[in-house]
Amino acid sequence: MTPASPISRRSFRVTSAGLLAGALAFTAACSGSAADDKKGGSSSGTIKIGLTIPLTGVYSALGPDLQNGFQTYLDQHGGKLGGHKIELVITDEGDGPQTSVPSVTKLIKQDKVTAVVGLTNAATVAANVQVVNDNKVPMIGAVGRPGKIDKPDYVWHTSYLSEEPGVAAAPYIKENVAGTVYAIGPEYQGGFDQLRGFTETFDKLGGKLANPDGKTKWTPFPATTNFQPYFTEIKNSGAKAVYTFYAGTAAVNFVKQYKQSDVKDIPLYAAGFLTEGAVLGAEGDAAKGVFTSLNYTPTLDIPANRSFVAAYQGKYNALPTMMSATMYDAAAVLDKAIAAAGDKVTPETVNAAIAKTGKVDSPRGSWEFNPSTHAPVQKWYLREVKQDGTALSNVMVRELGTLG
Repeated sequence: MTPASPISRRSFRVTSAGLLAGALAFTAACSGSAADDKKGGSSSGTIKIGLTIPLTGVYSALGPDLQNGFQTYLDQHGGKLGGHKIELVITDEGDGPQTSVPSVTKLIKQDKVTAVVGLTNAATVAANVQVVNDNKVPMIGAVGRPGKIDKPDYVWHTSYLSEEPGVAAAPYIKENVAGTVYAIGPEYQGGFDQLRGFTETFDKLGGKLANPDGKTKWTPFPATTNFQPYFTEIKNSGAKAVYTFYAGTAAVNFVKQYKQSDVKDIPLYAAGFLTEGAVLGAEGDAAKGVFTSLNYTPTLDIPANRSFVAAYQGKYNALPTMMSATMYDAAAVLDKAIAAAGDKVTPETVNAAIAKTGKVDSPRGSWEFNPSTHAPVQKWYLREVKQDGTALSNVMVRELGTLG
């Protein structure tokens, strides 16, 4: 495979829910005496942090990855962040704003948390921007995020901007696919952002879509469970590769049906969630050979990641995912910020300290917040699903570049 050629985009440099059986158990991390009545304040030394993660719905299988990543950091730091004992309050993100907005509002108004962490999809983030800004409580998103937030005053992300997986993947695909690419994804905000990142960058590089109208094929979300009719369209288009974004149950359905279809031999590229975490286990051998673009792989050979993987695998008997790593980093950011707030730990002082976080020594490589977008400036990786010892894993193929 030939390396991609350098291009410039912002600071982009191209260089080389039934997924888990049984009920999901979610436990609070470390407990202590309750905080006082002052919003987010703590006279007792214990600080409340709210986790809004999917406990129900299509993304429910991601919930344990998110919580376990945050808990791993707490375990390594004696259950404390910034010298304070932490009490976790967990609420359900569900499938969208109708569930997440009440959950975040409860954390702020009733539980009086110092910060809200989690949120898996761009639509739920967008719906809660005004909630956290109006109440002046920082929200640290760990997965999807809208490409543009007009006033991210109290909104931070340890993950990425939603279009970035596709932006990172497009130059590599243009260099390595001799022909047109079929773009397909779910019809909701996260899908729009993810596929736009790929298609716009691919077009700028001179790439052509195989879609008959030259536009991404959208599948109704979350209603679509049978992808076979779409695979017929892909076959008839003459595409030499497919690029997509699906997550949760939809990802499992897509990958399994793809492997059983007439397009099974057409290379499949995607944003990393197509084969991430519990969905990879559910997909099994059907996922072998799928290429994905993401900002983390558990096979990254750096000291911070080796330590993180050992701790995570030792407790949960599973490899960490991108969601685990970004929640781990959310805890690291709060650790720094709460310590910097000193004797006056409030949502406002913590938010001000987050802005001064600086470099984060992360399992995915060092990164820092972009001061304008409040999202990371970080490296991206091309991964391929392969057998890694006794388990399937997203094994790093090469670096794709830096975005942010």
